[in-house]
Order: sequence, then structure tokens, then C-alpha cells
Amino acid sequence: MATQKLSMAVRTFSTSNVANQLVKPPVQIFGIEGRYATALYSAASKRKTLEIVEKDLLKLQTSMKSDPKIRGIIENPTVKRSSKSDALKVVAQKISLKSETDNLLQLLAENGRLGKLDGVINAYRTIMAAHRGEVTCEVITAKELDSDQKQKLQAVLKSFLKPKETINLTTKVDPSIIGGMIVSVGDRYVDMSVASKIKKYTEIISAAV
Repeated sequence: MATQKLSMAVRTFSTSNVANQLVKPPVQIFGIEGRYATALYSAASKRKTLEIVEKDLLKLQTSMKSDPKIRGIIENPTVKRSSKSDALKVVAQKISLKSETDNLLQLLAENGRLGKLDGVINAYRTIMAAHRGEVTCEVITAKELDSDQKQKLQAVLKSFLKPKETINLTTKVDPSIIGGMIVSVGDRYVDMSVASKIKKYTEIISAAV
């Protein structure tokens, strides 16, 4: 069923005679958002508009946050799908979106999936980061890291990468972890927080009683 939906999306995005041949993305993203983002990547790859479509989506994402009218079109469940489709055609023309991006909006509107748009955009951005050889890394600490600590952390994290890969590091602060850090590098996840250790020890002690 998922394969049929994906093929349908690719045919909608592309009018070429190789539309049924899906261009495999550099990273697989599951779920509805991943399927639409993969179809969009395939169509944009065939038309050599990957970066242009990414800029389109970022522009659209910004418009969704700043323009209540656009946000209303996308989020309001009482508006008919056909009305949303017509309104989004106007939006696409207004902010000069490529046909691939416009087709994505139309497909989401027709299938009643516009609520997934933000997730589809983020999924496409993840695919494009992998396409460029960027590895997304998120580090959560109890306190803000200073510049020296970030540099040392980046140096350590780069040792996990392949020669042509680059790291895209984001840091977050969560006092609830108490100390240590939680690290996500690509699809790898390591919880080295004090909070997780306390939880683990508590479970061991409780089991022994």
C-alpha cells in the first residue's frame, strides 16, 4: 500500500517517461512525511531542482509561521479540500514556488494531508542534508556549553564520520538531565546523562528489594 502511494506521488510530481523509476534518497525516512518527502526528492532529482525546491520549502515554512492567512488555509479543518487546493495555487504563484513544490501542496490538499506539511518539509531537509554529506548531530546538556567545549565536542564527534561527511551540530539545554549529555549522531543515540544513570540504579535497587 505504501509503495503504491509513493508511486502515485512520483507520477504526480513528474511528467517524464521515467516517472515510475524512483530515485532512492541517501537516507530513508519512515512514515507519511517520509513517503511524501521521498517522492518530492525523486521528482526534484530528475529535474535537477533539489536545492531550488529546498529553498522553496524553507520559504513556505517561513510563510506558514509569519502569515496567518496561509497558516489558516493549511490548518483549518473546516475548509474543503478543493478550496484549500485553489487557495494554495494562489499562494504558490504569489511566493513564486517551483512546480514540484506546488504539486506537493496540491497532492497534500487532495489527500487531506496538509497537516503533515511541516513534517514533510523537515523530512525533505533531512534528506537534503544527507545528500550534501551532512550528518545531523544533536547534543543535549544540563547547562549551556561554551565555545571551547563546543569545539572539543565537534572534534570528538567528527571521528564518527566518514571522510567526505561534515557535521551539522545543534545543542540544546535541558536541566532535567542533571548532568552529562545525550548525544544523537545520525541514527545513533547515546544517553550519558546523570538522570538516566539514576533511573537505571533506582531500577536495579528496586528489583533487588
